[in-house]
Amino acid sequence: MKFQLQHTDNASDARAGVITTDHGEILTPIFMPVGTCGSVKGVHFSELRQQVKAQIILGNTYHLYLRPGLDILRKAGGLHAFGGWDRPILTDSGGFQVFSLTGIRKLREEGCEFRSHIDGSKHIFTPENVMDTERIIGADIIMALDECPPGESDYAYAKKSLGLTQRWLDRCFKRFNETEPLYGYHQSLFPIVQGCKYKDLRREAAKYVADKGADGNAIGGLAVGEPTEVMYEMIEVVNEILPTDKPRYLMGVGTPQNILEAIERGVDMFDCVMPTRNGRNAMLFTYEGTMNMKNKKWEYDFSPIDPTGCETDRVYTKAYLHHLFKAQDLLALQIASIHNLAFYLRLVTDAREHILKGDFVEWKRSVIDNLGRRI
Repeated sequence: MKFQLQHTDNASDARAGVITTDHGEILTPIFMPVGTCGSVKGVHFSELRQQVKAQIILGNTYHLYLRPGLDILRKAGGLHAFGGWDRPILTDSGGFQVFSLTGIRKLREEGCEFRSHIDGSKHIFTPENVMDTERIIGADIIMALDECPPGESDYAYAKKSLGLTQRWLDRCFKRFNETEPLYGYHQSLFPIVQGCKYKDLRREAAKYVADKGADGNAIGGLAVGEPTEVMYEMIEVVNEILPTDKPRYLMGVGTPQNILEAIERGVDMFDCVMPTRNGRNAMLFTYEGTMNMKNKKWEYDFSPIDPTGCETDRVYTKAYLHHLFKAQDLLALQIASIHNLAFYLRLVTDAREHILKGDFVEWKRSVIDNLGRRI
């Protein structure tokens, strides 16, 4: 994997670049739709390519390990071949999913013991077997196993957790360097900066990660309960240390406003379930604000969902989508998911254009307030 930094904004830390993988190029800043189990819920790959214009999607190691399982993925030739997606894929390590299963997991030096949310069976994730699992899944970019402490963790716990994450990271890199890709194309391992809301821990973590010399670096453990201002501050602290010639990936963030704020602070890559999850709950993101399509106000609105949006936005009307949600028709979930994902990709594409043009900060200032309002 290669990263070329093409332009940095004069008035901020916003950057435009291009990541080159064996499955194609990714223009940054980029948003990556979340395909937890090997699919983006309710959206065909053809729609992801043509309407959403997704350049890379996510898979999740925890969910894919449990279903369909490693034997099927190995025999299929990896996740690309199994699902028919021919563009880049990134897999999370499953650490966050295990972290969120509080009560049915046990952390120790060796790894994390947990019970399946499907059938209660007992499993263990270690840095070594997660690397082996991510080799079998075969994503272009794979993440190190880490512990993601809650946002409200006290300093002692956050420090202890960071120590464990760093020891696990050493083991991840050792195993990764001892093994080869299984399907004939290159894989890149990204380490993750943790440290909760504590500046000194974030700095220590960023230095530790930067010293690995990886193809790219991730910022984790944010948007887990801490105030938004703290999240932005932690991004600034970390990005002062992470190398500028490698892509920076902010994990699990966030709202359109969060994304623009993070781009301004030098972040290149994003993922979040928000566009699809909120879409399935009738919440649509637009440049004018968010729309709740279950509201009666749309009942007689025969204008397009978004006249400047993707094909789906221009074909269907607000009144029709309102009707589908009221009727609990599955098509409503699909239309809303396509709309929101296409909007998120449009947002980062527009941001990139304004970075290259040299007026990103002014453009961001002109759109950010509307993005947060309800219409």
